[in-house]
Amino acid sequence: MGKSEAIQQREDRGVQSIERALDIIEVLAEERAGLGVTELANRVELHKSTAHRLLSTLARRNYVEKNESGTYRIGLKLIEAVSCHINSLELQTEARPYIVDITSHLGLTSHLGILDGDEVVYIEKMDVVSTMKMYSQIGVRVHAYCSSLGKCLLSSYSKQELNFLLKDCSFRKLTPNTIACMEDFHEEMAKVRRQGWALDDEEFEIGYRCIGAPIYDYRGDVIAAISASGDIRILTDDRIESTAEYVKQVAKKLSRSMGYIE
Repeated sequence: MGKSEAIQQREDRGVQSIERALDIIEVLAEERAGLGVTELANRVELHKSTAHRLLSTLARRNYVEKNESGTYRIGLKLIEAVSCHINSLELQTEARPYIVDITSHLGLTSHLGILDGDEVVYIEKMDVVSTMKMYSQIGVRVHAYCSSLGKCLLSSYSKQELNFLLKDCSFRKLTPNTIACMEDFHEEMAKVRRQGWALDDEEFEIGYRCIGAPIYDYRGDVIAAISASGDIRILTDDRIESTAEYVKQVAKKLSRSMGYIE
């Protein structure tokens, strides 16, 4: 057997293992009470030892969990992963009219973002120059420490949690206004918490400002942030307070639509 054939066989076995693991998950998803190894192996037409090996791997990753009775059921990790996706879809659907509202009322570009580690991911955008969303920007990642969305999303974390979350953050100065260290960032977080909104004042890009406010879910957790941004010649100093107040009000309305009760 040649080297390439051996590699192909290993890849085939790997794919087969994934398919079998997915078969197990699909069967368990239909059985709320769970299933034992023998019954599960019969359902997916696997040898009991193979089913046990796959279940052990899935259990280590918390995609399945073992009950006290010895049966297996869907684990919290899988539930969390699916819930995050569903919540993201619901958030986007709920947020669209509010994003349009910000752009049409303020004449500024609006963004919706979520946190991923120490970065913000744009999941919606409405540009002021067009009624069409700029899909080239959807999915773009930006540093959380120098964006209004990121500051809002990080504002719910404690000082200790922020230190851990941003332990590898370089605080690279993208502009002369960019926050340069953790101490300054903690001060900024205290300000964001007090006022309920955040400002990126030419911290990410010279010539542009962005004002954001946090969005809460039914548990009172910050799940996203919404913002209005524009050229400093449009989003001038005298517009900052009124823009911040409007974005805050829109964020509150969106939060209520997500089940948040003040």
